[in-house]
Amino acid sequence: MNRVCVVTLCLTTLSASAQKPDDAGLLALRVELNVLQQKLSELEGHEQLQSRTGRQRLADVAVFAKAVEWQLRHGEFPKKGYADQASAALQIGNFRADKLSEGKAPWERQEGASIRGYWSRVDGSVQPYALRLPKGVDPDGVDRWPLYVKLHGRANDMNETNFIFRHEGKGLEKNQTWIQLDVYGRGNNAYRWAGETDVFEAIKDVQRRFRIDSNRITLHGFSMGGAGAWHLGLHHPATWSSVGPGAGFVDFYKYQKQTGQRPAWQHATLGIYDAVDYSLNAFNVPVCTYGGEKDAQLLASTTVFEAARELGVDVKMLIGPGMGHRFHPDSFVEFMAFHAEKSKAGRNRGYSRQKIRFTTRTLKYNTCDWLAVEEMLHVYQPATVEAEMKDGNVVVTTKNVAILKIARDAGSNAIIDGDYLPCNSAGEGLLPDVYYERVRDGWAVQSYDDSKKWLSNPAILKRHNLQGPIDDAFMESFVCVLPTGETRYTEHAAWASWTYDRFAREYDKWLRAEAPSVEDRELTDEQIQSSNLVLFGDPESNSAMARVLKANNPKFPIRWEDGKFVVNGTAWDPSEYGASLIFPNPLNPARYVVINSGHTFHEKDFKASNSWLFPRLGDIAVQKVSRREDGSYDEETVFAENFNSGWLLPKPAK
Repeated sequence: MNRVCVVTLCLTTLSASAQKPDDAGLLALRVELNVLQQKLSELEGHEQLQSRTGRQRLADVAVFAKAVEWQLRHGEFPKKGYADQASAALQIGNFRADKLSEGKAPWERQEGASIRGYWSRVDGSVQPYALRLPKGVDPDGVDRWPLYVKLHGRANDMNETNFIFRHEGKGLEKNQTWIQLDVYGRGNNAYRWAGETDVFEAIKDVQRRFRIDSNRITLHGFSMGGAGAWHLGLHHPATWSSVGPGAGFVDFYKYQKQTGQRPAWQHATLGIYDAVDYSLNAFNVPVCTYGGEKDAQLLASTTVFEAARELGVDVKMLIGPGMGHRFHPDSFVEFMAFHAEKSKAGRNRGYSRQKIRFTTRTLKYNTCDWLAVEEMLHVYQPATVEAEMKDGNVVVTTKNVAILKIARDAGSNAIIDGDYLPCNSAGEGLLPDVYYERVRDGWAVQSYDDSKKWLSNPAILKRHNLQGPIDDAFMESFVCVLPTGETRYTEHAAWASWTYDRFAREYDKWLRAEAPSVEDRELTDEQIQSSNLVLFGDPESNSAMARVLKANNPKFPIRWEDGKFVVNGTAWDPSEYGASLIFPNPLNPARYVVINSGHTFHEKDFKASNSWLFPRLGDIAVQKVSRREDGSYDEETVFAENFNSGWLLPKPAK
C-alpha cells in the first residue's frame, strides 16, 4: 500500500476510546514532535526550499508540527481521541518531511482533501487550511478552475490537530467539479481580525499553487461560517461570484438581545462589522441565504433580506421547513445549485459591471470593482456611492464621501452629483485611476501632481488600512516593542507590562500564533518600514516610544510632561491611569503605531460569542487602573474617542 494511504488511514480510523494522555503519553508526543521539528530545522537550510514553491512545501510540513506544539502548550485535550489525533498529525508531518528531504511532495496533487500551510504576513506564523482537489487538477495545466471557499461553524473544541483530523484524507463533496478551500480562520472568531486576513491569505496561497479562475470564487458557510460569509461577502462584494450565508448573525444588538446602547465610541465601531449595515452591497454580488424555520439564527437571513428589499436589492432566501440549526436536504440541493449556476456564469467584473451600488461605514472596506471611497467626511457614518456607466460617461451620486477614486477607462467623463468632470483624459492620462475631491461648491478632479501628492498623504488623514481602531493594527504585519530602560513611572510600567503579557497570552491562545516581539534596542529600520509598531511602556523606559514622540508630529494625541501624560488637553497621573491609542506612525506614516494595547476585547469575549469581538477602546482611551492582589488589573475607561477623518479629536470642553 502507498505510504500516503497508510498515514491517511491512521488519521481517519482513530480510536474513539482513547483517554486524555498521562505524563508518559504527553512525553511521547513531545519526543515525536521534537523529531519533526529537528527535520524541519534541517530542511530550512536546503537551498531548493528557498524558492516560493519550496517555502510552500515547507509550510505544508511545518503546519503539522505547529498544530501539535500549540495543542501541547495550551493543554488542548478536551475529548477522547485528541492525543491520537496529535500522534496521527505527527506521523503525516514526519512522512512529508522525509519525502521533502528527497525532493518530493506527493501530497501536492493528491485527489480529495489534504492539509496545506502558508506563512502569514501578520506574524510570520504558519497557518493551516484544507484543500479538496477533484480528479484531473494539474497545477501545470492550462485549465482555470473555480474555487469554493467554505467557512466552518463554531467548534469550541477544534484546534489545528482536530482541523487536520476533520479534513486530511477525506473524500470530495458530492458531484464536486471545483477546487474547495476549507478555511481554518485561526480558530473560532467568525473570520474577524487576523481570522479575516487568514481567509484572504489562504485564497492567495491557493492561487499561487493552482490556476484559479478569479471570476469564479464562491463563498459560503453555515452558523459561524454563515456570519463570516455575511461579513466577507458584503464587505468585499466584488470578490465573489456568489455568497451563501447559512444562519449566523448580522447585528450585534439583535443577536445578543441588547436593549441598552453601548458607549458612543463602541457603538460607532459596531458599524465595522454589523453586516446588515452593508445590505446595499448585495446589489453587486448574488446572495443566496438559508435558515431553518425553527432556528433562532434565521433572524440573520430575514434581517438582511428585509433591509435589502427596502433598498430595492434582491437576496434569495431559503427556509428549511421544520428545521432547526441545520440544512434541510432539499434546501441544500437548491442552495448549492444556485452557487453552481453563478459560478458557471462568473462574476461581473471590470467594465462588464455597468452599475455599482455600494456603501461602507469604514475605509477598511472601501472598494467595489472600478471605484473606491478613499476619504469620508464623517467616520463610521454611511458613505454611499451609486454609479452607472451611461452614454460613454459615468454618472455618480454620493453621500458622505470626501475623495472618490474611479478607474480611468470607466468613461469619458464623470458626472458626480451633477458636476461634469473629465475621467479618461484626467491627470494627463498618466495614472490608472482618477481622484475626485469634494470642494466647497461641488467636486473637482485632481491633476497628476495633486494625485501623486494626495497618495503620499502629507496631511495624515484617515485612509484605507490607516483608519483605526486600535484592533486594526493586528490585521497586518505588526511587532510589539518592549521597554528595557529605567523609568520613574514604576506603577505605570507594571500595568504596561501586564497589558503586554495579557495580549501575548490571549493572541497565542485565540489567534493561534506568537505575538512578534522585540526589545526597543533591537528594533530595526526594516521593521519600522514593514510593520505596525506596538509600543509598551513610556518614553523613559521605551526608546522607540521616545523616538515617536520626538518626531514632533503636531497631531500626535499624547505627550508626556511634568511627570504626567496629556491627552486632549487633560493631564493624567501615570501612577493611576494608562493611555492606549492608535495613530499613523510618525517614523513611517504609512503604518500604525499603537501604544500600550493589544486587542481591546479579551478572553471572556472569545469564550462568550464571536459577536463580542468588536473594539472596546476605539482609537484612543484613558483607563483608570488598579492592581489586584494577584497582580492583575482592574481597568475602568474614563475617556475614549474615535478620531475624525483628519486623525483629530474633538476640542475639549472649556
